[in-house]
Amino acid sequence: MENYREKHLESLKNLNINPFGYPLKIRPNTSVDQLKNKYKDVSELPSDNYIVGGRVLNTRHHGKSIFADLLGQEEKIQIYLKKDELNEKFDIFKDLIDNGDWIIVEGYLFRTKTNELTIHVKNYHFLSKCLLELPEKWHGLKNPEIRYRQRYLDLFINPQVKHNFLVRNKIIKFMRSFLDNLGFIEVETPMLNIIPTGALAKPFKTFHNALGVEMFLRIAPELYLKRLIVGNFEKVYELGKVFRNEGISTRHNPEFTILELYKAFADLSDMIDLTEKMISEMVKSLFNTTVIEYQGKTLDFNTPFKRISFPEELYKKGVDIEKIRKDKDYLEKIAKELHITNKVISHVIDKAFDELVKPELINPTFVLDYPVEISPLAISKFDNPMYVERFELFVANFEIANAFSELNDPFEQEKRFLQQRELKETGEEEAHEYDEDYINALKYGLPPTGGLGFGIDRIVMIMTNQNSIREVILFPAMLPKHE
Repeated sequence: MENYREKHLESLKNLNINPFGYPLKIRPNTSVDQLKNKYKDVSELPSDNYIVGGRVLNTRHHGKSIFADLLGQEEKIQIYLKKDELNEKFDIFKDLIDNGDWIIVEGYLFRTKTNELTIHVKNYHFLSKCLLELPEKWHGLKNPEIRYRQRYLDLFINPQVKHNFLVRNKIIKFMRSFLDNLGFIEVETPMLNIIPTGALAKPFKTFHNALGVEMFLRIAPELYLKRLIVGNFEKVYELGKVFRNEGISTRHNPEFTILELYKAFADLSDMIDLTEKMISEMVKSLFNTTVIEYQGKTLDFNTPFKRISFPEELYKKGVDIEKIRKDKDYLEKIAKELHITNKVISHVIDKAFDELVKPELINPTFVLDYPVEISPLAISKFDNPMYVERFELFVANFEIANAFSELNDPFEQEKRFLQQRELKETGEEEAHEYDEDYINALKYGLPPTGGLGFGIDRIVMIMTNQNSIREVILFPAMLPKHE
Protein backbone atom coordinates (compact mmCIF):
# COMPACT_ATOMS: atom_id res chain seq x y z
CA MET A 1 0.00 0.00 0.00
CA GLU A 2 1.32 3.43 -0.94
CA ASN A 3 2.42 5.54 2.01
CA TYR A 4 -0.19 8.32 2.39
CA ARG A 5 2.56 10.60 3.69
CA GLU A 6 4.43 10.24 0.41
CA LYS A 7 1.20 11.10 -1.45
CA HIS A 8 0.94 14.22 0.71
CA LEU A 9 4.53 15.07 -0.17
CA GLU A 10 3.79 14.83 -3.88
CA SER A 11 0.67 16.97 -3.44
CA LEU A 12 2.74 19.66 -1.71
CA LYS A 13 5.17 19.63 -4.62
CA ASN A 14 2.28 20.00 -7.06
CA LEU A 15 1.23 23.12 -5.14
CA ASN A 16 4.77 24.50 -5.53
CA ILE A 17 5.41 24.08 -1.81
CA ASN A 18 8.89 22.74 -1.14
CA PRO A 19 8.31 19.83 1.30
CA PHE A 20 11.80 20.34 2.73
CA GLY A 21 11.55 24.02 3.52
CA TYR A 22 14.08 25.81 1.33
CA PRO A 23 14.58 28.64 0.68
CA LEU A 24 13.91 29.56 4.31
CA LYS A 25 11.89 32.76 4.02
CA ILE A 26 11.13 33.40 7.68
CA ARG A 27 12.76 32.63 11.01
CA PRO A 28 11.36 32.31 14.55
CA ASN A 29 11.50 35.35 16.84
CA THR A 30 10.94 33.17 19.93
CA SER A 31 10.54 29.49 20.82
CA VAL A 32 7.83 27.20 22.14
CA ASP A 33 9.78 26.77 25.37
CA GLN A 34 10.19 30.52 25.89
CA LEU A 35 6.49 31.18 25.35
CA LYS A 36 5.34 28.41 27.67
CA ASN A 37 7.78 29.33 30.42
CA LYS A 38 7.06 33.06 30.18
CA TYR A 39 3.27 33.01 29.91
CA LYS A 40 2.06 29.74 31.45
CA ASP A 41 0.79 31.56 34.57
CA VAL A 42 0.07 34.99 33.03
CA SER A 43 -3.59 35.99 32.76
CA GLU A 44 -3.20 39.16 30.64
CA LEU A 45 -1.45 38.13 27.44
CA PRO A 46 0.33 40.58 25.10
CA SER A 47 -1.03 41.30 21.63
CA ASP A 48 2.40 40.75 20.06
CA ASN A 49 2.86 38.68 16.93
CA TYR A 50 5.04 35.63 17.56
CA ILE A 51 6.85 33.50 15.03
CA VAL A 52 7.52 30.01 16.36
CA GLY A 53 8.87 26.78 14.86
CA GLY A 54 8.22 23.21 15.89
CA ARG A 55 6.89 19.77 15.07
CA VAL A 56 3.14 19.20 14.64
CA LEU A 57 1.59 16.59 16.95
CA ASN A 58 -1.89 15.50 18.01
CA THR A 59 -3.88 17.26 15.30
CA ARG A 60 -7.60 17.61 16.14
CA HIS A 61 -10.07 18.58 13.40
CA HIS A 62 -13.27 20.46 14.31
CA GLY A 63 -14.98 21.32 11.02
CA LYS A 64 -13.83 24.81 10.15
CA SER A 65 -11.18 24.92 12.85
CA ILE A 66 -8.16 22.82 13.78
CA PHE A 67 -6.29 22.42 17.05
CA ALA A 68 -2.85 20.83 17.20
CA ASP A 69 0.24 20.82 19.39
CA LEU A 70 3.50 22.40 18.36
CA LEU A 71 6.43 20.60 19.98
CA GLY A 72 9.50 22.59 20.99
CA GLN A 73 12.68 21.41 22.64
CA GLU A 74 11.12 20.67 26.03
CA GLU A 75 7.61 22.12 25.94
CA LYS A 76 4.67 21.99 23.57
CA ILE A 77 2.07 24.67 22.92
CA GLN A 78 -1.40 24.41 21.39
CA ILE A 79 -2.04 26.09 18.04
CA TYR A 80 -5.42 27.08 16.59
CA LEU A 81 -6.27 27.53 12.90
CA LYS A 82 -9.53 28.93 11.39
CA LYS A 83 -10.66 28.22 7.83
CA ASP A 84 -12.16 31.69 7.22
CA GLU A 85 -8.81 33.30 8.09
CA LEU A 86 -6.38 30.94 6.37
CA ASN A 87 -8.57 29.87 3.42
CA GLU A 88 -6.54 27.63 1.07
CA LYS A 89 -3.74 27.23 3.62
CA PHE A 90 -6.31 25.84 6.08
CA ASP A 91 -7.23 23.12 3.58
CA ILE A 92 -3.58 22.36 2.92
CA PHE A 93 -3.00 21.96 6.67
CA LYS A 94 -6.12 19.78 7.02
CA ASP A 95 -5.37 17.55 4.05
CA LEU A 96 -1.59 17.42 3.69
CA ILE A 97 0.11 18.18 7.01
CA ASP A 98 0.68 15.10 9.15
CA ASN A 99 1.72 14.51 12.72
CA GLY A 100 5.49 14.87 12.88
CA ASP A 101 5.77 17.52 10.16
CA TRP A 102 7.81 20.68 10.88
CA ILE A 103 6.23 24.11 10.44
CA ILE A 104 6.70 27.74 11.46
CA VAL A 105 3.56 29.56 12.63
CA GLU A 106 2.85 33.28 12.96
CA GLY A 107 0.18 34.45 15.37
CA TYR A 108 -0.82 35.84 18.75
CA LEU A 109 -1.45 34.25 22.14
CA PHE A 110 -4.83 33.64 23.73
CA ARG A 111 -6.40 31.27 26.21
CA THR A 112 -9.16 28.81 25.37
CA LYS A 113 -12.25 28.27 27.52
CA THR A 114 -10.27 25.58 29.37
CA ASN A 115 -7.48 28.16 30.01
CA GLU A 116 -5.05 26.46 27.61
CA LEU A 117 -2.30 28.78 26.36
CA THR A 118 -2.70 28.76 22.59
CA ILE A 119 -1.29 30.46 19.47
CA HIS A 120 -3.98 31.79 17.15
CA VAL A 121 -2.32 31.11 13.80
CA LYS A 122 -2.55 33.91 11.24
CA ASN A 123 -0.11 32.27 8.86
CA TYR A 124 2.21 29.28 8.71
CA HIS A 125 5.10 28.04 6.60
CA PHE A 126 5.84 24.42 5.80
CA LEU A 127 9.38 23.28 6.66
CA SER A 128 9.84 19.51 6.45
CA LYS A 129 7.71 16.42 5.80
CA CYS A 130 7.77 13.49 8.25
CA LEU A 131 7.54 10.51 5.90
CA LEU A 132 7.33 7.73 8.49
CA GLU A 133 4.40 6.92 10.74
CA LEU A 134 4.82 7.85 14.40
CA PRO A 135 4.30 5.28 17.18
CA GLU A 136 0.69 4.79 18.25
CA LYS A 137 -0.44 7.64 20.50
CA TRP A 138 -1.35 5.84 23.69
CA HIS A 139 1.38 3.22 23.77
CA GLY A 140 4.17 5.31 22.34
CA LEU A 141 7.69 4.04 21.80
CA LYS A 142 8.53 1.48 24.50
CA ASN A 143 10.78 -1.15 22.93
CA PRO A 144 14.33 -0.39 24.21
CA GLU A 145 15.94 -1.92 21.13
CA ILE A 146 14.07 0.51 18.86
CA ARG A 147 14.46 3.43 21.28
CA TYR A 148 18.26 3.15 21.43
CA ARG A 149 18.70 2.55 17.70
CA GLN A 150 16.31 5.37 16.77
CA ARG A 151 17.10 7.83 19.52
CA TYR A 152 15.99 10.71 17.27
CA LEU A 153 12.46 9.27 17.45
CA ASP A 154 12.72 8.42 21.15
CA LEU A 155 13.63 12.02 22.01
CA PHE A 156 10.45 13.63 20.75
CA ILE A 157 8.03 10.79 21.43
CA ASN A 158 9.12 10.27 25.06
CA PRO A 159 9.57 13.64 26.85
CA GLN A 160 11.32 12.04 29.88
CA VAL A 161 14.12 10.82 27.62
CA LYS A 162 14.91 14.32 26.39
CA HIS A 163 14.71 15.55 29.99
CA ASN A 164 17.43 13.06 30.98
CA PHE A 165 19.82 14.56 28.45
CA LEU A 166 18.98 18.13 29.40
CA VAL A 167 19.83 17.20 33.01
CA ARG A 168 23.06 15.67 31.73
CA ASN A 169 23.88 18.97 30.06
CA LYS A 170 23.20 20.86 33.31
CA ILE A 171 25.50 18.51 35.25
CA ILE A 172 28.36 18.95 32.79
CA LYS A 173 27.91 22.72 32.74
CA PHE A 174 27.88 22.80 36.53
CA MET A 175 31.11 20.81 36.79
CA ARG A 176 32.90 22.97 34.26
CA SER A 177 31.76 26.14 35.98
CA PHE A 178 32.68 24.77 39.43
CA LEU A 179 36.21 23.91 38.35
CA ASP A 180 36.70 27.08 36.27
CA ASN A 181 35.79 29.14 39.33
CA LEU A 182 38.48 27.28 41.30
CA GLY A 183 41.10 28.27 38.73
CA PHE A 184 41.31 24.95 36.86
CA ILE A 185 42.20 25.04 33.17
CA GLU A 186 40.34 22.76 30.74
CA VAL A 187 42.69 20.94 28.36
CA GLU A 188 42.53 18.29 25.64
CA THR A 189 44.82 15.28 25.43
CA PRO A 190 45.16 12.62 22.69
CA MET A 191 42.41 10.11 22.01
CA LEU A 192 44.83 7.96 20.00
CA ASN A 193 47.64 6.57 22.11
CA ILE A 194 50.76 4.60 21.23
CA ILE A 195 50.62 3.08 24.73
CA PRO A 196 47.24 2.51 26.43
CA THR A 197 47.82 3.78 29.95
CA GLY A 198 46.13 5.48 32.89
CA ALA A 199 43.81 2.69 34.03
CA LEU A 200 43.53 -1.07 34.43
CA ALA A 201 41.48 -1.88 31.33
CA LYS A 202 41.59 -3.65 27.98
CA PRO A 203 41.95 -1.16 25.11
CA PHE A 204 40.51 -0.97 21.61
CA LYS A 205 43.17 -1.38 18.93
CA THR A 206 43.46 0.43 15.63
CA PHE A 207 46.19 1.00 13.03
CA HIS A 208 47.67 4.25 11.75
CA ASN A 209 48.40 3.66 8.08
CA ALA A 210 50.67 6.67 7.50
CA LEU A 211 52.83 5.97 10.56
CA GLY A 212 52.64 2.21 10.11
CA VAL A 213 52.03 1.59 13.83
CA GLU A 214 49.39 0.00 16.01
CA MET A 215 47.54 2.55 18.14
CA PHE A 216 44.91 2.41 20.86
CA LEU A 217 41.84 4.42 21.77
CA ARG A 218 42.59 5.98 25.12
CA ILE A 219 41.40 4.21 28.25
CA ALA A 220 42.14 7.28 30.40
CA PRO A 221 43.83 10.69 29.99
CA GLU A 222 45.59 10.40 33.37
CA LEU A 223 49.26 10.17 32.41
CA TYR A 224 48.98 12.99 29.87
CA LEU A 225 47.32 15.24 32.43
CA LYS A 226 50.02 14.54 35.00
CA ARG A 227 52.64 15.37 32.37
CA LEU A 228 51.00 18.81 32.27
CA ILE A 229 51.55 19.19 36.03
CA VAL A 230 55.22 18.36 35.39
CA GLY A 231 55.08 21.14 32.78
CA ASN A 232 54.04 23.64 35.51
CA PHE A 233 50.29 23.73 34.98
CA GLU A 234 48.97 23.76 38.54
CA LYS A 235 45.28 22.86 38.03
CA VAL A 236 44.01 21.04 34.94
CA TYR A 237 40.95 19.05 33.98
CA GLU A 238 39.60 17.24 30.94
CA LEU A 239 36.01 16.23 30.32
CA GLY A 240 35.64 13.79 27.46
CA LYS A 241 35.36 10.28 26.10
CA VAL A 242 37.37 7.23 27.01
CA PHE A 243 37.13 3.73 25.52
CA ARG A 244 37.42 0.35 27.21
CA ASN A 245 37.05 -2.96 25.41
CA GLU A 246 34.74 -4.53 27.94
CA GLY A 247 31.25 -6.00 28.14
CA ILE A 248 28.04 -4.04 27.70
CA SER A 249 25.66 -3.95 30.65
CA THR A 250 23.30 -1.62 32.50
CA ARG A 251 26.41 -0.04 34.07
CA HIS A 252 28.98 -0.36 31.30
CA ASN A 253 29.29 1.07 27.81
CA PRO A 254 32.57 0.67 25.91
CA GLU A 255 32.58 4.40 25.12
CA PHE A 256 31.83 6.61 28.10
CA THR A 257 32.47 10.08 29.51
CA ILE A 258 34.72 10.99 32.39
CA LEU A 259 35.97 14.09 34.13
CA GLU A 260 39.61 13.90 35.23
CA LEU A 261 41.35 16.65 37.16
CA TYR A 262 44.76 17.16 38.74
CA LYS A 263 45.87 19.74 41.26
CA ALA A 264 49.47 20.44 42.25
CA PHE A 265 50.41 20.92 45.91
CA ALA A 266 47.46 18.73 46.94
CA ASP A 267 46.78 15.22 48.17
CA LEU A 268 43.92 12.81 48.82
CA SER A 269 42.38 14.94 51.56
CA ASP A 270 42.07 17.85 49.10
CA MET A 271 40.37 15.54 46.59
CA ILE A 272 37.90 14.41 49.25
CA ASP A 273 37.03 18.02 50.08
CA LEU A 274 36.68 18.98 46.42
CA THR A 275 34.58 15.91 45.55
CA GLU A 276 32.19 16.37 48.48
CA LYS A 277 31.68 20.04 47.74
CA MET A 278 31.25 19.60 43.98
CA ILE A 279 28.74 16.75 44.22
CA SER A 280 26.75 18.17 47.11
CA GLU A 281 26.44 21.58 45.45
CA MET A 282 25.57 19.99 42.11
CA VAL A 283 22.71 17.99 43.66
CA LYS A 284 21.43 21.10 45.40
CA SER A 285 21.58 23.10 42.16
CA LEU A 286 19.44 20.47 40.42
CA PHE A 287 16.87 19.74 43.14
CA ASN A 288 17.12 22.54 45.73
CA THR A 289 17.81 19.81 48.28
CA THR A 290 20.60 17.34 49.01
CA VAL A 291 18.26 14.40 49.68
CA ILE A 292 16.90 12.62 46.58
CA GLU A 293 15.29 9.32 45.60
CA TYR A 294 16.97 6.78 43.35
CA GLN A 295 15.23 3.53 42.38
CA GLY A 296 13.34 3.39 45.66
CA LYS A 297 16.37 4.34 47.77
CA THR A 298 16.85 7.62 49.62
CA LEU A 299 20.24 9.19 48.98
CA ASP A 300 21.59 11.88 51.30
CA PHE A 301 24.29 14.11 49.78
CA ASN A 302 24.78 16.23 52.86
CA THR A 303 28.45 16.53 53.77
CA PRO A 304 30.59 15.03 55.13
CA PHE A 305 30.13 11.74 53.28
CA LYS A 306 30.73 8.47 55.10
CA ARG A 307 34.30 7.03 55.15
CA ILE A 308 35.19 3.32 55.36
CA SER A 309 38.38 1.26 55.00
CA PHE A 310 38.72 -1.27 52.15
CA PRO A 311 40.60 -3.97 54.14
CA GLU A 312 38.53 -3.48 57.28
CA GLU A 313 35.23 -3.92 55.45
CA LEU A 314 36.47 -7.06 53.70
CA TYR A 315 37.74 -8.44 57.00
CA LYS A 316 34.25 -7.97 58.48
CA LYS A 317 32.99 -10.16 55.62
CA GLY A 318 35.49 -12.91 56.41
CA VAL A 319 38.17 -12.02 53.83
CA ASP A 320 41.67 -11.29 55.17
CA ILE A 321 43.79 -9.46 52.58
CA GLU A 322 47.03 -10.09 54.46
CA LYS A 323 46.30 -13.82 54.46
CA ILE A 324 45.46 -13.75 50.74
CA ARG A 325 48.91 -12.25 50.10
CA LYS A 326 50.77 -14.89 52.12
CA ASP A 327 48.72 -18.09 51.84
CA LYS A 328 48.01 -19.52 48.39
CA ASP A 329 45.61 -22.13 49.81
CA TYR A 330 43.59 -19.37 51.48
CA LEU A 331 43.54 -17.40 48.22
CA GLU A 332 42.26 -20.50 46.42
CA LYS A 333 39.60 -20.98 49.10
CA ILE A 334 38.29 -17.42 48.82
CA ALA A 335 38.33 -17.60 45.02
CA LYS A 336 36.35 -20.85 45.08
CA GLU A 337 33.78 -19.53 47.59
CA LEU A 338 33.17 -16.43 45.49
CA HIS A 339 33.35 -18.22 42.10
CA ILE A 340 36.36 -16.16 40.99
CA THR A 341 38.17 -17.92 38.14
CA ASN A 342 41.13 -15.53 37.81
CA LYS A 343 43.24 -16.32 40.90
CA VAL A 344 45.75 -13.47 40.64
CA ILE A 345 45.92 -11.72 44.04
CA SER A 346 44.83 -8.33 42.69
CA HIS A 347 41.85 -9.84 40.91
CA VAL A 348 40.65 -11.87 43.91
CA ILE A 349 40.89 -8.85 46.23
CA ASP A 350 39.05 -6.60 43.78
CA LYS A 351 36.28 -9.08 43.01
CA ALA A 352 35.81 -10.00 46.66
CA PHE A 353 35.15 -6.34 47.48
CA ASP A 354 32.72 -6.01 44.57
CA GLU A 355 30.86 -9.12 45.68
CA LEU A 356 30.74 -8.61 49.44
CA VAL A 357 30.99 -4.89 50.25
CA LYS A 358 29.84 -2.85 47.26
CA PRO A 359 26.17 -4.01 47.42
CA GLU A 360 25.85 -2.31 50.83
CA LEU A 361 27.14 1.10 49.73
CA ILE A 362 23.98 3.14 49.18
CA ASN A 363 24.56 6.64 50.55
CA PRO A 364 27.69 8.48 49.33
CA THR A 365 30.65 6.60 50.81
CA PHE A 366 34.39 7.12 50.42
CA VAL A 367 36.24 3.80 50.45
CA LEU A 368 39.83 4.36 51.61
CA ASP A 369 43.03 2.32 52.09
CA TYR A 370 43.11 0.50 48.76
CA PRO A 371 45.61 -2.37 48.33
CA VAL A 372 48.69 -1.48 46.31
CA GLU A 373 48.06 -4.45 43.98
CA ILE A 374 45.06 -2.71 42.40
CA SER A 375 46.43 0.85 42.55
CA PRO A 376 49.60 1.13 40.44
CA LEU A 377 49.46 4.93 40.08
CA ALA A 378 48.77 5.98 43.70
CA ILE A 379 51.38 6.76 46.36
CA SER A 380 51.74 4.24 49.19
CA LYS A 381 50.58 5.11 52.70
CA PHE A 382 53.57 6.15 54.78
CA ASP A 383 52.61 3.94 57.72
CA ASN A 384 51.81 0.88 55.56
CA PRO A 385 53.27 0.70 52.03
CA MET A 386 51.02 -2.25 51.07
CA TYR A 387 48.10 0.19 50.91
CA VAL A 388 47.80 3.46 49.03
CA GLU A 389 46.47 6.99 49.34
CA ARG A 390 43.35 6.39 47.28
CA PHE A 391 39.60 6.58 47.52
CA GLU A 392 36.71 5.41 45.43
CA LEU A 393 33.37 7.11 45.97
CA PHE A 394 30.31 4.86 45.85
CA VAL A 395 26.70 5.98 45.54
CA ALA A 396 23.75 3.57 45.16
CA ASN A 397 26.25 0.70 44.65
CA PHE A 398 27.94 2.60 41.79
CA GLU A 399 31.60 3.54 41.82
CA ILE A 400 31.36 7.11 40.51
CA ALA A 401 34.74 8.64 41.43
CA ASN A 402 38.31 7.51 41.93
CA ALA A 403 41.09 9.64 43.42
CA PHE A 404 44.74 9.37 44.46
CA SER A 405 47.57 11.14 46.10
CA GLU A 406 49.55 10.68 42.90
CA LEU A 407 52.69 8.57 42.91
CA ASN A 408 55.54 10.93 41.97
CA ASP A 409 58.57 8.75 42.77
CA PRO A 410 59.90 7.63 39.33
CA PHE A 411 61.72 4.62 40.81
CA GLU A 412 58.66 3.32 42.63
CA GLN A 413 56.49 4.01 39.57
CA GLU A 414 58.90 2.05 37.39
CA LYS A 415 58.76 -0.84 39.88
CA ARG A 416 54.96 -0.81 39.75
CA PHE A 417 54.96 -0.74 35.93
CA LEU A 418 57.30 -3.74 35.87
CA GLN A 419 54.99 -5.62 38.24
CA GLN A 420 52.09 -4.85 35.92
CA ARG A 421 54.14 -6.08 32.96
CA GLU A 422 54.65 -9.39 34.75
CA LEU A 423 50.90 -9.66 35.27
CA LYS A 424 50.31 -8.97 31.58
CA GLU A 425 52.73 -11.75 30.67
CA THR A 426 50.60 -14.16 32.73
CA GLY A 427 47.58 -13.27 30.57
CA GLU A 428 46.07 -10.41 32.63
CA GLU A 429 44.72 -8.30 29.73
CA GLU A 430 43.78 -5.34 31.95
CA ALA A 431 47.25 -4.92 33.49
CA HIS A 432 48.88 -1.50 33.08
CA GLU A 433 51.36 -0.98 30.25
CA TYR A 434 54.93 0.21 30.87
CA ASP A 435 55.18 3.87 29.80
CA GLU A 436 58.85 4.83 29.54
CA ASP A 437 58.20 8.46 28.66
CA TYR A 438 55.99 8.90 31.71
CA ILE A 439 58.84 7.63 33.89
CA ASN A 440 61.07 10.15 32.14
CA ALA A 441 58.56 12.93 32.87
CA LEU A 442 58.52 11.98 36.58
CA LYS A 443 62.32 12.29 36.63
CA TYR A 444 61.88 16.01 35.84
CA GLY A 445 59.78 16.25 38.99
CA LEU A 446 56.06 15.93 39.71
CA PRO A 447 55.10 17.92 42.82
CA PRO A 448 52.73 16.34 45.36
CA THR A 449 49.52 16.16 43.35
CA GLY A 450 45.93 15.15 43.97
CA GLY A 451 44.04 13.55 41.10
CA LEU A 452 40.37 12.68 40.60
CA GLY A 453 38.45 10.75 37.95
CA PHE A 454 34.67 11.10 37.86
CA GLY A 455 32.16 9.00 35.90
CA ILE A 456 29.71 11.36 34.20
CA ASP A 457 27.32 8.73 32.86
CA ARG A 458 26.80 7.07 36.21
CA ILE A 459 26.14 10.27 38.14
CA VAL A 460 23.65 11.26 35.42
CA MET A 461 21.93 7.88 35.90
CA ILE A 462 21.52 8.64 39.60
CA MET A 463 20.40 12.24 39.09
CA THR A 464 17.76 11.18 36.53
CA ASN A 465 16.66 8.05 38.43
CA GLN A 466 17.55 5.66 35.60
CA ASN A 467 18.60 2.03 36.10
CA SER A 468 20.57 1.66 32.87
CA ILE A 469 23.52 3.59 31.49
CA ARG A 470 21.92 3.36 28.05
CA GLU A 471 19.21 5.76 29.20
CA VAL A 472 21.77 8.56 29.66
CA ILE A 473 24.00 7.98 26.61
CA LEU A 474 22.45 9.43 23.48
CA PHE A 475 23.66 6.67 21.18
CA PRO A 476 24.75 3.63 23.26
CA ALA A 477 26.78 0.81 21.72
CA MET A 478 24.58 -1.71 19.91
CA LEU A 479 25.15 -4.91 17.99
CA PRO A 480 24.75 -4.49 14.21
CA LYS A 481 21.14 -4.81 13.16
CA HIS A 482 20.45 -8.03 11.27
CA GLU A 483 17.64 -8.00 8.76
